[in-house]
Amino acid sequence: MGQIRVAIRVDASVQIGTGHVRRSLALAQALRSAGGEVRFVTRALGVDSAGMIAGEGFELAVLPGPPASDFAPDPEIPHSEWAQVGWARDVAETVAALADYAPDWVVLDSYAFDAKWHAGVRASLDCKLAHIDDLADRKLACDLLIDHTFAHDHRVKYADVLSPHARVLGGPRYALLGPAYAGAERYAFSAEVRSIGIFLGGVDAGGHTLAVLDALDAIGFSGAVEVVATSAHSHLGVLRDRIARRADTALLLDLPDLAAFFARHDLQVGAGGGASWERCFIGVPALLMVVALNQRSVAPLLEEAGVAAFAPDPAPGALAEQLARLIADAPRRAGLAAKSRELVDGLGARRVALALLAQGLTVRRARLDDARIMFDWRGDPAIRAVSRGSDPLVWGDHIAWLGAVLEDPARKLFVGEAGGRAVGVIRFDFSVGGRAEVSLYLDPALHGLGLGTHLLLAGEAAADPAIVDATVLEDNRASQALFESCGYVSTGPGTWEKHRLPRHRTRR
Repeated sequence: MGQIRVAIRVDASVQIGTGHVRRSLALAQALRSAGGEVRFVTRALGVDSAGMIAGEGFELAVLPGPPASDFAPDPEIPHSEWAQVGWARDVAETVAALADYAPDWVVLDSYAFDAKWHAGVRASLDCKLAHIDDLADRKLACDLLIDHTFAHDHRVKYADVLSPHARVLGGPRYALLGPAYAGAERYAFSAEVRSIGIFLGGVDAGGHTLAVLDALDAIGFSGAVEVVATSAHSHLGVLRDRIARRADTALLLDLPDLAAFFARHDLQVGAGGGASWERCFIGVPALLMVVALNQRSVAPLLEEAGVAAFAPDPAPGALAEQLARLIADAPRRAGLAAKSRELVDGLGARRVALALLAQGLTVRRARLDDARIMFDWRGDPAIRAVSRGSDPLVWGDHIAWLGAVLEDPARKLFVGEAGGRAVGVIRFDFSVGGRAEVSLYLDPALHGLGLGTHLLLAGEAAADPAIVDATVLEDNRASQALFESCGYVSTGPGTWEKHRLPRHRTRR
């Protein structure tokens, strides 16, 4: 299979903010680094989303601005007015912008469209649909749902609006962080709050940044303060003037990434949106404010989990009280920093990219220099827990075993690769009549992405057994579902079998 093409449909405006574009760019950068091809589609809605995208070197198509005449919002979609055009028009214009591109996937990052948009684009472009969402407030007909916010159970969250056949990538494990975070410096905890960073979204339509500055004045905070915003900030003139009159306070605009900003301050005050996961990765204590509807359920859960503090009342007086308590409570801030870093490992964008690129997975013959990744993956507790042999691996024994397998003509060992990296291992042990027993495992960091199906099918095609047997622990439901989805039938407790068509026979 050739290079997989992904189109990303995303907008920015005063209502929408810039966070959707930021997280879509993080995904696009991960796709590009993994060998995928990316084209953006964005509409001119008053904030320069096209400039943000072009500045990162991505191909894009810009849809025309909204018509002068009014349009009727869709009553089934709470935020349909944010698109400023009807869904049918957006489908037609998006399809036209992608007609020459023939994408394998279209990724939609918008609250303004629902299942009707998905169906229209899928029918016209014959592609798969992914949707980045966190509201779960309208019908969705996507093949892949990406929600990197914190929730107790994402499948339950979307039960009423999403097909049970859709794959769900839910939680901060899939946080869409940009590539700058891969090698970013982490926050080094200080018992004293020497400086405070404030980032309440690129637009901050509610003027919350000004309220935080008022709160800091009320408690007499004398340390340095740094505010981050964008040129699209709704109150930029007022904010500039306010900061110019405040001692030891700086304003930074249009930063390409916020990693260094998050790491250099002892306390962050921020919105409970996508930047929350960036702060978590850096490991800085944060006080979260709700500045958008999608943050109302997430911010309280993060406080409940001990990951961040939450300010439910945005008034300067209430903020002042919470800031004063948090600044004085070094043990609590230390706990927030530790918990937040545990929540986000920084691999989320790579995971989502691999889920989109999974259909391009290929296998190659294993080599002796694959010994280390096999040893690390096979020795992981999660892999050992679902394996027939659960004893700890010994390096010397592993090397001897691998050498013997590579030299044995009755055994075929492959490494699966996707997105330019090794992702799993599959082995076929042949007996008589072209019959073989299969075993496979993935990189433990990449479970849940749909890679197992592609690894199994690619391995079968390369090894070409006539009949394949598999043995699965009875409580390993995930592996049982994998084999069943690939055409295996159960032959008894924990045993599965598949009869394959010979390569020379035409499939009908």
